[in-house]
Amino acid sequence: MSPLLFLFKGSSLCRHRFSSWSSTRTMRKCLKESNTVSATWMFNDNDGKESESESMERREAEREGIPWETGYILSYSLIGTHEVTSFDLKRGSMETSLSSQGKEGMVGPTGSIRREEFVRIITEALYSLGYEKTAASLEQESEIPLYSSPVTIFRKHLFDGNWDDSLTTLRQSDMVDENILKSTSFLIYEHKFFELLEKDRVLDALKTLRNEITPLGTNKKRVHELSRCIISSTEGLSKKNSQLKLVEEMAKLLPPAFMIPERRLEHLVEQALHVQEKACTFFRNSMDALSLYTDCVNGQLPSRTIQAHDDVVLFLKFSNNGRYLASSSSDKSAIVWEVHEDGELTEKHRLTGHTQPVVIVAWKSDDQQLLTCGRAEAIRRWDVTSGECLSIYRKTGFGETTCCWRNSGEILSLTTDRSLTLWRTDGTMDSQTETLNMNSQLDVTRDGKITLVSCGKYVRLSQRHSKVLHFLQARNTVVSFSLSDDGKFLLINIPKEISLWSIVSNELVKSYRGPENTRFSGSRSCFGGSELEFVAGVSDDYQVYIWLRETGDLIQTLPEPGRCISWNSKNPHMLASAYDRKITIWELIPVN
Repeated sequence: MSPLLFLFKGSSLCRHRFSSWSSTRTMRKCLKESNTVSATWMFNDNDGKESESESMERREAEREGIPWETGYILSYSLIGTHEVTSFDLKRGSMETSLSSQGKEGMVGPTGSIRREEFVRIITEALYSLGYEKTAASLEQESEIPLYSSPVTIFRKHLFDGNWDDSLTTLRQSDMVDENILKSTSFLIYEHKFFELLEKDRVLDALKTLRNEITPLGTNKKRVHELSRCIISSTEGLSKKNSQLKLVEEMAKLLPPAFMIPERRLEHLVEQALHVQEKACTFFRNSMDALSLYTDCVNGQLPSRTIQAHDDVVLFLKFSNNGRYLASSSSDKSAIVWEVHEDGELTEKHRLTGHTQPVVIVAWKSDDQQLLTCGRAEAIRRWDVTSGECLSIYRKTGFGETTCCWRNSGEILSLTTDRSLTLWRTDGTMDSQTETLNMNSQLDVTRDGKITLVSCGKYVRLSQRHSKVLHFLQARNTVVSFSLSDDGKFLLINIPKEISLWSIVSNELVKSYRGPENTRFSGSRSCFGGSELEFVAGVSDDYQVYIWLRETGDLIQTLPEPGRCISWNSKNPHMLASAYDRKITIWELIPVN
């Protein structure tokens, strides 16, 4: 008895009986009428050789997108299902595999991933990583091929350089619309064009340009470039003559259901890492620290607190290399702390000799020396390695109120006579008779080119020889300001907000506010994070707030009060705060 072929078209059954190879045309018609996604028609005669009629049938079937292979099995799958049906022509038996049906075809904790798609992108990842044997084994064991039969034929034509045949296969696909077909045809004909030129078949190349590329009516600029290649050297023009490169480009243009995009699994994993990064507030721009093994969630903020001084801590500043932290206090001393990776602080030197509270400390750019400034008193310069006091700077009859380094090793200070004083390391001074505010603050960019001085509602920016560049005008009296490490931004504290200014454009960029009635007339604010993506500030009621720099969103309030803060520029997850006599080191990292 002749074998039967059953195919479903909607709710109706398409039934055909065949007894010889001459009925394959009818079978192909049935396959197409049955909305078949893909079908593989396998043939063999008793001698294992292809007859002339079988050869004609094979070529016709391949033109219709139905590949042939040696054997006795016809296999196909239907649109809208994951059924794969195999028909043994020799035995007349049929087997249907329900590889994905209902919930059984879904995987993942919530059952939201299609098994077939999942297996295919894993297979593609294995091939892209060079594990070809493993990938082929997965295809065989799962019975889920990486590519459908038409795509396999299409790729083979591309790799073999059969440009016209590849386009014929592509045109037969219902998944490719007219616009995609034009774009892909352009790329394929372009490869054909360069191949002909490389073979010195200039007239054939010209014919391809005129009759195949130009009529597409797309990418006219590229068409002009190609036309110039006919009469001039093609040096410097991208020939794109690599078939592998062409296949990769095709994957970008064609629908994902037709051809899986290259490295799709890696792209999905990177997306997942970015989602985790966004979920972890203080892990921004630290992708190297994220792991595929665990989920990233914001946890408790680990902290270490030590009893640091005998009186209130007034100022904190991490060294430029992040290895040290300097603190100053109303107890008239400053301390240099060694900073360990786990946040532990070890006292390195206790710097004494001031007769007034030490209100500010300043690190030299190489972190080898430190300045301490007593309130209306003197400036002391210290050797960080030995803890020895190297020099004392004091203007006769007046005291110093603040100080900072210039990159050349010179020292700038503001004295109680409201003048800006330049000190050289040998102790000599060059006093500039300027009338400034007693509460003014000053700083210098790391390259030493710009000096910033606050006065009233303004921050004045001037060059080395007192040439004023411009003024930044705040909305209210400037209480304090903090310069970014790259010298491009300035945080200005005014009573009700912290404002971010661009020094380059002289513009107000963003403002940061706390809860209602919060005031910021105390300690300096600071930048934080690996790319300065955070802003931290201390309110008058000693709350420490952290905002996202770009958006101004308040994302964190530290659970402990603080009077002054400093963010470690080399360890973007480490923030120091001080309140009363204690210093707390916060580890702003998520718990994995």
